[in-house]
Amino acid sequence: MYIQKQISQKAYQSDGFIGNYRKLVRETVIPYQYAVFNDQVEGVEKSHAISNFINAGKVVRGEQPDEEFYGERFQDSDVAKWIEAAAYSLADAPDKELEGRLDSFIDLIAEAQDENGYLDTYFTLAEPDKRWSNLWSGHELYCAGHMMEAACAYYEVTGKRKLLDVMLKNAEYLYNEFVIQRREGWPGHPEVELALMKVYKLTGNEHCLRLAEYFIDVRGQDPEFFPKEQIGRNRVLTMEDLEYNQSVKPVREQETAVGHAVRAVYLYTAMAHIAAETDDDSLLTACKRLWENITKKRMYITGGIGSTGIREAFTVDYDLPGDTAYCETCASLGLMFFASRMLENEINGEYADVMERAFYNTALAGMQLDGKRFFYVNPLECIPGITGKAVTHKHDLTQRPGWYSCACCPPNLARTISSFGKYAYGENETTVFCHLYAGGEVAFQNGIKLSCQTEYPYGFTVVYRVLEGSGKMAIRIPKWSKENVILRNGTQVACESEKGYVYLEIMAGDEVTLTLDDQPYFVYPSSRIPAITGKVAVCRGPLVYCFEGVDNNGDVLSLALKRGGRLSVAETDVSLGNAVKIKAEAVRVSTADELYTAEPPKEEACTAVAIPYYAWCNRGENQMRVWMTERV
Repeated sequence: MYIQKQISQKAYQSDGFIGNYRKLVRETVIPYQYAVFNDQVEGVEKSHAISNFINAGKVVRGEQPDEEFYGERFQDSDVAKWIEAAAYSLADAPDKELEGRLDSFIDLIAEAQDENGYLDTYFTLAEPDKRWSNLWSGHELYCAGHMMEAACAYYEVTGKRKLLDVMLKNAEYLYNEFVIQRREGWPGHPEVELALMKVYKLTGNEHCLRLAEYFIDVRGQDPEFFPKEQIGRNRVLTMEDLEYNQSVKPVREQETAVGHAVRAVYLYTAMAHIAAETDDDSLLTACKRLWENITKKRMYITGGIGSTGIREAFTVDYDLPGDTAYCETCASLGLMFFASRMLENEINGEYADVMERAFYNTALAGMQLDGKRFFYVNPLECIPGITGKAVTHKHDLTQRPGWYSCACCPPNLARTISSFGKYAYGENETTVFCHLYAGGEVAFQNGIKLSCQTEYPYGFTVVYRVLEGSGKMAIRIPKWSKENVILRNGTQVACESEKGYVYLEIMAGDEVTLTLDDQPYFVYPSSRIPAITGKVAVCRGPLVYCFEGVDNNGDVLSLALKRGGRLSVAETDVSLGNAVKIKAEAVRVSTADELYTAEPPKEEACTAVAIPYYAWCNRGENQMRVWMTERV
């Protein structure tokens, strides 16, 4: 049963830190990515994604395509996420030119759809005789899912149905193939399940709900399905392969988060959404079990998940090395999706705390501050000469690329920033929920309208003004904040929370001010995490900080933070988008030049400077560390 639901993105108008990021996406990221898709950006990997649709449309009409398919077989999904980002940006700032561009592109998508509803440019152009023959890695259902999400976004913002009708036709085709005709199998890469739930929620189409449930329920029922499907492809699948895409056992029996991290959290997101829609207690129980495993044993301090570059996957409990961390940007975005759907089942601040941690750290680190370069992988340590060069560190880079062939992360981040309101606010018939602190105005369907004024995550005062309506307001108090004050119309009220939320009665004209703890603080890892035992990290509010060489005489390796030392807020760095730095009492440890020596190191007191992790790698190639050595 839904406890509360996400708001419509149309209901939220942003300003402040989030507004600035959404403006960056709108004015820079969306045009840049569109140019990439049209192969108009020099010096980056070719995309050809839009040409694929043009040529697929020609094949559907019986014409000869101008070119063969180019790119990854899931290239359609990159474009779908871009459409979603662009659609949500229109909610903040109407743009007739962008809307016209979207309409024209949607026409191309519609022309690439078969009469029966099938839509996938790779299999239309490259392997038309092999449709549905490789659910393991064909990505047909994955691409369909992302296009469904794009269709929902564009309809929600503009009211235009063309892409929605295309994808409803596609959904009916899939329902017939898998539910009516009983085609064997399920998605190799989960995504369509959560997308079908969005379509169902928007349109009420029961087939979308039933198909989503079918894909969830059938997964893992026959562990031999994928091994049988891959016979003849010179590949013998193992138990590890089935863990890779969460097919080793039925979802309700899965106890730990295994395999490809993005696949996992996309699957869990759909499970949580279905649980809320259908009151499926067994599904919700599985979600809670998997959530606990991720966040208590397999998640980085930055909200990153997936600790190895081998299959972009979870490994085992407490295996969280910083220097070889994978932490794909998409995985942290997926963790946000999962957290948001869990909040629809249960109001618990833990879900929003993790959602916030993932967004402000790993997710934002996935994009350079100018919006034109992107990380796929987000390590917690970077040492030029080792990072990106040693065979164990090849997946980690010292600089963000402008683009890459597997470009799932850049448009995924763009669409998440553009739809931030959905994660920040929720509602039910009587109550508005403030999960994340997002400046701007939000109008809820229950008649309440709020404005939010804040400089978060660098300012720690959040002012809500009730512009219209009356009812209840639930404000999250983050676990990291130790000292909190709430004023209602200037009078202090009790700050006792219920599972991380304070509930207040509100009415038009009220002003509610929340003041959170603004002091920097140390975070210490569990001794069960062998890679970072005895180390320490620095945080302020939701932000994890890191130490870059450029602020520390080019060398963070010889730095050690003083145990219990003073942390102080330092200057704002304009070159880093007005990021606030932190100074920490430290020592510089120097040793002899020999590889090993019996001589004890010399120590000299110094001050170390840290910047927010999301802002690292914006000032050239240099060393970076999150977890630092401590000295008494």
